[in-house]
Amino acid sequence: MSRTKFIGAVEIGTSKVTVLIGELTQGRTLHIIGVGECQSRGVIKGAVADFKAASEATHSALMAAEQSAGTRIDEVYLAQTGGHLEGFYNEAAVNVSSADNLVSSPDIDTVCRLAKAKNLPEGRMVVHHLRRPFRLDGRNVPDPEHLVGQRLEAGYWTVHGQEGKIADNIHVIRGFNVRVAELILSSLASGTMLASAEDKQNGVLVIDVGAGTTDFVLYRDGCAQLTGVLPVGGVHLTNDLSLGLRVTEGQAEKLKLRFGRGTVVTKDRSEKVWLNGDFAIGDRQFPRHAIEQITAARTTELFEVVRKKLGAAFSPEKTAAGIILTGGTSKLPGIDEAAARVFGVQARLGEAPGWVAENLRDPGFSSVLGLLQYGLSSRADLAAPRAASRATGWVKKLFATA
Repeated sequence: MSRTKFIGAVEIGTSKVTVLIGELTQGRTLHIIGVGECQSRGVIKGAVADFKAASEATHSALMAAEQSAGTRIDEVYLAQTGGHLEGFYNEAAVNVSSADNLVSSPDIDTVCRLAKAKNLPEGRMVVHHLRRPFRLDGRNVPDPEHLVGQRLEAGYWTVHGQEGKIADNIHVIRGFNVRVAELILSSLASGTMLASAEDKQNGVLVIDVGAGTTDFVLYRDGCAQLTGVLPVGGVHLTNDLSLGLRVTEGQAEKLKLRFGRGTVVTKDRSEKVWLNGDFAIGDRQFPRHAIEQITAARTTELFEVVRKKLGAAFSPEKTAAGIILTGGTSKLPGIDEAAARVFGVQARLGEAPGWVAENLRDPGFSSVLGLLQYGLSSRADLAAPRAASRATGWVKKLFATA
């Protein structure tokens, strides 16, 4: 009988660090028993810029989660984001080796190894190999073993990042004396939490709009086809308001949260809103239309960049399940309308499954919940965990020899 394990899910974001602790019983039962949050410091656009500050914030969140759970964490599943992450597609084909054209396990191993064999530039390392459906004599098959055919093909979307930036993230966790079990893309974590198997089969785009980054993953035929990260998020809407209205960033953030929108709905350009609403000294009025115009323009621009990044991989006809929006910035009213206009498909706000507690249903928890689900379930719908394990192991060796 296997012992109970306590697994942490950690997301070191631009605005906050979030930690969940899950209890893994008999390798398959999930219970969330601890939550910890801390305002992020030393993180810019999803990357560690000040190691000491980022470590202090992360360790505070980890300690809060352990106190909440009443136990120590055994290992951590760590979210990966940041503009340094990139991806490419590579495929390979082999002739089925047996005389009776029956696909064997060695045939599958060979074609997968060849499809993942493309070399990376110096200073880059693999985070995930995401396999698309196998093709046997030109038709998609989920598992080709024991099927009859002559030509077997496999393709992978390979996500890679800068060794130094990935090492920084892992070193932050190691400083808390806990092991990093896996590196998981934030977009995949959100996707596994919010997109159903039917969504993924029909085609769905999951977009996680955070404070400093926007992560996205496109699913088709039940698999992740392509992922990406933009170093743009809710902070940039705040910056635009600060510049456009000539206010401090703190004041701009307040205006964004109270009056910002993904689309412009105010028609009366003379309508004014108060900064604080208390009419005290320093309280000021601003045109509501101008606030909406600024936030809507940046929101539309963000989605246009995502669509450009997707290129020919995205088509409305092959994305029948539309777009799922999540992340803290997805709470901006009208953001779903803005996404629908840019992509030409329906867009909706992601909803956590019914088993998620009310205090964790905020879209800001989607990614870290997905991390925990992946860590606690051997059947989690994320591609190639062994590839991520190799990446983590490589970084451990890096620290061991440093």
